[in-house]
Amino acid sequence: MKTAAALTLALLLSVFLVVTTVTAQQNVPQIPFDSNTDFLKFPDDIHLGEAAGVAVNSKGHVFVFSRGSTTGPAFGAAAAQVLEFDQNGKYVREVGKGLYAWSYAHTVRVDKNDNLWAIDKGSDMVVRFNPQGRVNMVFGRKKEASDEAEPWTRVTPPRPAVDGQFRQPTDVTWDPQGNIFISDGYINARVAKYDANGDWVKSFGEPGTAPGQLNTPHSIASDKDGNIYVADRGNRRIQVFSNDGALKKVITIDVPAPADAKPWFGNQPSEAAGKAQSGAPWAICITPPNASGAQYLYSSDAFPGRIYKLKLDGTVVGMFGKSGRQPKQFGWIHEMACPSENELYVAEILNWRVQKLTLKPGR
Repeated sequence: MKTAAALTLALLLSVFLVVTTVTAQQNVPQIPFDSNTDFLKFPDDIHLGEAAGVAVNSKGHVFVFSRGSTTGPAFGAAAAQVLEFDQNGKYVREVGKGLYAWSYAHTVRVDKNDNLWAIDKGSDMVVRFNPQGRVNMVFGRKKEASDEAEPWTRVTPPRPAVDGQFRQPTDVTWDPQGNIFISDGYINARVAKYDANGDWVKSFGEPGTAPGQLNTPHSIASDKDGNIYVADRGNRRIQVFSNDGALKKVITIDVPAPADAKPWFGNQPSEAAGKAQSGAPWAICITPPNASGAQYLYSSDAFPGRIYKLKLDGTVVGMFGKSGRQPKQFGWIHEMACPSENELYVAEILNWRVQKLTLKPGR
């Protein structure tokens, strides 16, 4: 029979073996890059609000989920609008105009079949559109207007999560088998898994700071092997799970911020400033395999406003950008799309724009 001390040691060893954390990295190179802030061509009567989401389909069409076209009172107005542009940036259409789920835009994604997925934080709903722009799958349900039509309040401790329902969901991804993973989100702090038919499977994660626990899972992505990467923003780390929910790795981006770094507004945040901490992941994306089969993980933070390029093992191989309002500067990147290793689209909620970025690593 094992003693208590032996059991404790075995537990610590098991945690150590499961969880790998990348340590501080001091000498990360800057990646040269170009920016196009005018790639998207808008009709005269359409303007972006906060650009919360951006995605690219197989044709190179760009979809922007904007907190624009608001309706309702000045505060608490419904703010969500999906706009489509072709591969040259020409405006094509608005997808889902006046949709019942539209409340407060969060992110937008495109799957391997060019279905468009919109994640609405305000209505607690995730909606899938087919390539023609028609709704063909719905997840979650917003409160009925006949009841107390108010968002779920936050309480401590949080209310138990309910299978099939969300409280401020944030993002979606898929594994090679088509299983669906929804990061849920600001309140439930978990990942919800459905199968390819949309049937509930399970959830993993819960509020907390321990390995496997989550604090504002704000973005989610998957690699070619079906591993699930969760931007655990409130805990300032990216946690990597198997597609069955087993924790495999913890990635921490520990690149010091420049001494003269400036935030987009206000004073320089302290080390305890939560979501404004250097390296805290707001948005992540994973590139398709390159010619040698390698994929890269991109992650952005709010301060000092950088984008980091990482190998999938968590090694930071480069970084670029900073906070600001000029081209090649960023105001809270809320979502990124990376259709190739050296081409990124970034949606900024503070600067109300999408930038097309072209990396020049060999320059």
